[in-house]
This record gives sequence, structure tokens and C-alpha cells, in this order.
Amino acid sequence: MTRRKRAFDILFSLILLVPLGLVMAVVALLLLVTQGRPLFYVAPRMRAPGEQFDLLKFRTMLREDDDCGATGAHKHWRITKVGRLLRRTRIDELPQLFNILRGDMSFVGPRPPLKEYVERFPALYNQVLQNRPGVTGLATMIYHAHEDRIMARCKTAEATEAAYYRRCLPTKLRLDMIYQRRRTLRVDLWIIWHTLMTVLIPSWQGRGRRRIPSGHGLTAAKATAPASAHVSAPVAVKIPAE
Repeated sequence: MTRRKRAFDILFSLILLVPLGLVMAVVALLLLVTQGRPLFYVAPRMRAPGEQFDLLKFRTMLREDDDCGATGAHKHWRITKVGRLLRRTRIDELPQLFNILRGDMSFVGPRPPLKEYVERFPALYNQVLQNRPGVTGLATMIYHAHEDRIMARCKTAEATEAAYYRRCLPTKLRLDMIYQRRRTLRVDLWIIWHTLMTVLIPSWQGRGRRRIPSGHGLTAAKATAPASAHVSAPVAVKIPAE
């Protein structure tokens, strides 16, 4: 992470904590009344190959000790009413401001992966995790809604894992590789803006996009995706010129 990017993360986090601190306090109280403790979901994630950290989220699901892997339809019964709202608005991600301040994450970057994913695709993640994991990112902005639709059709843990490994993960890795080749502060601000607008206006994601010209990371990223993977989503996206 460059000094400029780290300085932006710290300054922006401190600015956001002023208004969002009150929001988090209200959400914490609501969760305490409706769900009880624990208020937070603490999830082991990888910030770099061999470097693990605890990702913070507001708890949105009923507890299950052996919970692991992606969330498919087989887990939907565990999502609480309040949790469903927090997930849809992404308010459950607000505690990650503290992950950013600690230096575990950035505002923009690849979503922090599970250890098992890093161990399964070490060569890819050695490249992807050269960027600090982010609260949002190019893959999150473009692919999040499509991934949710795929996962919603998975009725068993086995179907969820197969769909995630064969369809979702390869496409997300391709997009993370594209971001790695185009990352600038201007691109980060563009991703943050579009992520915010997508949360506020769900139809926003489909507006004004164009396909990235070949030679700007798409071809190289496609070549490094797992050979057995089925990629199912378009990667057309308008990225600001450098």
C-alpha cells in the first residue's frame, strides 16, 4: 500500500466515524435488543499470503459453531430480520472502518478471502493480495448482485461450494487482477462513488458502462483464472482514464 493510499484510508475513516459512529451505536443497540450477544461477527480472513486477521461485521445470522464457506440459500434461514436489512444496505460492513484504521484493510481492494481459498489458488492470490483487501472493490461493485443471484439458487452446502468455486471465484479474481493493473486514487474514488450509488439506487450498476479495451488487464487476468472454472458474468465496466 502506498503512503498516499494509506493516508487517504486513515483520514477518510476518521471523517466517516463522526457521523457513522452514531449509526453503529444505534445498530449495536438494536442488535442487542433483538438478537442478543455477540453483536459482531468476527471472521478470520487473509490480508496477505500467510497473514491472517479478524474481519469485523455486525452479526446478521443466528450462530452456528461449525459455520464456514460461502453463504448460499441453505443458510438463508439463519439470517435474521434485522440482519437482512443490514446486509441489503451493507450497514453490516461499517465495523470494518476499524479494520481500515488498524491497517488490515483499505477502502478499495479485493474482498479479504478465506484461508482455504488462498491455499487452493496460491499463485493467483499471491498477485491479488499484493493489494490490501478492501471494503469494496471492482469485483464487489460489478459482481456482487450477480453472485447473490447465483448463491440464492444453491440449496445445499455442496451446491454452494461448487457454484462459488466454479462460477463466482474465477470471475472475481479476474476483476481483482484488472483492478491491480489500473489502481490509482482516482479509480478508488470512482469505485467508492459507484458502490455508494449502487447501495442507494440498485439500478445504478447498469448505467453508463463500457467494456475495458484489451491490453488493460482483462486478457492477462482471464489467462490466469483457474483453467477448470466456468466464468458466467460480463466484465464490461467503465474505468476512468489514468
